[in-house]
Amino acid sequence: MTTKNLLVELLVEELPPKSLKQLGDSFAELIAASLLTQGLIQSDTPKKVFASPRRLAVWIAGVSGQAADKSVSQKLMPVKVGLDANGQATPPLLKKLASLSADVSAIHNLKRVQEDKTEVLYFDSIAPGVCLTEGLQTAITEAIERLPIPKVMTYQLTDGWSNVHFVRPAHSLIALHGADILPVRILGLDAGRETRGHRFEAKSTVIPIADADSYAQQLVEEGAVIAHFDDRRMEILRQLTAAAENGNLVLLQDEALLDEVTALVEWPNVLIGQFETEFLEVPQECLILTMKANQKYFPLMDADGKLADRFLLVANIRPSDPGLVISGNERVVRARLADAKFFYDQDRRKTLESRIPGLNHVVYHNKLGTQGERIQRVRVIARSIALLLGGETLADQAGQAALLSKTDLLTEMVGEFPELQGVMGHYYALNDGHGETIAQAIEDHYKPRFAGDSLPRNTVGLCVALADKLETLSGLFSINQIPTGDKDPYALRRHALGIIRMLIEKELPLSLDFLLKEARLAFDDKYPETAESPLQFIYDRLAGSLREQGYLPQEIDAVLSQSPKVLMDIQKRLEAVRAFKQLPEAESLAAANKRVHNILEKNAKNGVPIPAAIDACLLKEPAETALHDALQNTTALADSAFESGSYTRSLQTLAALKVPIDTFFDHVMVNTDDPGLRANRLCLLQMMHRSMNRVADLSRLAN
Repeated sequence: MTTKNLLVELLVEELPPKSLKQLGDSFAELIAASLLTQGLIQSDTPKKVFASPRRLAVWIAGVSGQAADKSVSQKLMPVKVGLDANGQATPPLLKKLASLSADVSAIHNLKRVQEDKTEVLYFDSIAPGVCLTEGLQTAITEAIERLPIPKVMTYQLTDGWSNVHFVRPAHSLIALHGADILPVRILGLDAGRETRGHRFEAKSTVIPIADADSYAQQLVEEGAVIAHFDDRRMEILRQLTAAAENGNLVLLQDEALLDEVTALVEWPNVLIGQFETEFLEVPQECLILTMKANQKYFPLMDADGKLADRFLLVANIRPSDPGLVISGNERVVRARLADAKFFYDQDRRKTLESRIPGLNHVVYHNKLGTQGERIQRVRVIARSIALLLGGETLADQAGQAALLSKTDLLTEMVGEFPELQGVMGHYYALNDGHGETIAQAIEDHYKPRFAGDSLPRNTVGLCVALADKLETLSGLFSINQIPTGDKDPYALRRHALGIIRMLIEKELPLSLDFLLKEARLAFDDKYPETAESPLQFIYDRLAGSLREQGYLPQEIDAVLSQSPKVLMDIQKRLEAVRAFKQLPEAESLAAANKRVHNILEKNAKNGVPIPAAIDACLLKEPAETALHDALQNTTALADSAFESGSYTRSLQTLAALKVPIDTFFDHVMVNTDDPGLRANRLCLLQMMHRSMNRVADLSRLAN
């Protein structure tokens, strides 16, 4: 079958920049997947995706003009329905064959297949392969219907009557198989070979594409368009890096901004602009955010990592004299920076303390009160944590930082740029004379804000960050606002992971029971007794985090099934379990532990009492005496290692129990008819169970 390369392009009005790359990838993937399903391409067929502000396109190699014929075996009906007693076709069978374009002569070629207790008729035929025009029409139609469009537009076609729905109005369609036009149609457009280049830089208004392989080169040479998203991105980055180096400055990398700008331009031209140095008095985070968010500029830093008075812009035109473009952008950025400076100057006229009462008028949640009420709860929790970690002095600092932590929400700067909450609190706290410790805590109490984010820099910040997240979790759990499925509107999973990271990575000797209790108490009598505790929710997040770190589900289950309340040594426990699994005795001990667990559980369900201590006089069998002696010796060593935090040594010590345990189960009947002996032996097993499972529940390691 002859194959040629295929090009499909849809030319449209400017597409949403933040979804352009996804639209381009989906357009290409959906078309290719449909062609593959129809047998027009192979699974390893190369393809290239094109996506620019005004076009979605895909190039696919080696596309067949027609798919190969296929053998089809179709189930018809049971033999007893399709054939009468004389073996002749019944009316239902004849009707079914007619629907398949077959006549009565096909009856002799029908297959009989035994399925369970029923014999069934099958009709074998050859289905002709689909032609490319028909297959591509199906593929494009499916792609348009299934594109992940953020918001669909409805617009009228040139006939004045028909309406179509798409992300943006479409102007032309190209469908080339080699140099041949495929007569497909979509969105009221008939396919051709003509496209348009850059609105201002193209050499000609209309560009006829010679064949599928010349598309990208023709757009560059005739249309002043770099159609491939990644090629355009690399060109922008190359120009940005070169411009920064020429000015002896450092480009402030921002992958999301680079992607967005790549989706805004077709013919990138990086230029350098400048603003007055007086604006550098404003915190650089404000200026950087202003330039990036509002103008899509790339800030430049000096060798010391401080913001420079210059910036890079990516124009979509390449004039011989770029002066007008630069000066126009400088005027715009000057106005933006002036607004930022005005907000900053105005905010500093009021102290953060003076803003605290204003939080009583800001609703946090209609069932949980105002931000003013919230910071009082955070303050109570933060002080409790700080008292344990550092005493009264730390508690006073944590309490003060908690009270000030949300006050920057009432500032002009954060009102304009919500992303700067915490950051501006830091600057305004320093302006008010609070010192770096309190200022850092105000900024850091939101951390970690995302996966991989840094943790609070000082202990005051840790106390407030923990308190803030605990208050959020407890409060929202108290009103049953618990995440379900993919829905987590209050980012409670992120809050739980933040608590976990701080407790583990900062090695804080704080119990989850203590933390959640203090959080509940901070709500006074407003916390319902029936409210679900966030404890299991935190353990679930911890299990997921540990799986991502490479620990096995069996290992995680063994440790977390013990519900360890202090998380700082979780990883030490996991490493101890891993080391234990390598011991020759591990499998046998885990199996014995599981057996003991089942015996104890069954007797507990039956209400069998177990004494608090072993009666040595009732140790009748040598095997149970030997196990008792071994437990007394081993338990002391294992417990000593456990108390010193040597979890690996604690578990390895248990290896000495393998022989006495095996011997015990070989020679001793636990559930004997003598209630005294039975209770004593259960007490022995309980002693063994407690000793073996302090680090982790070893029964969870049994196969």
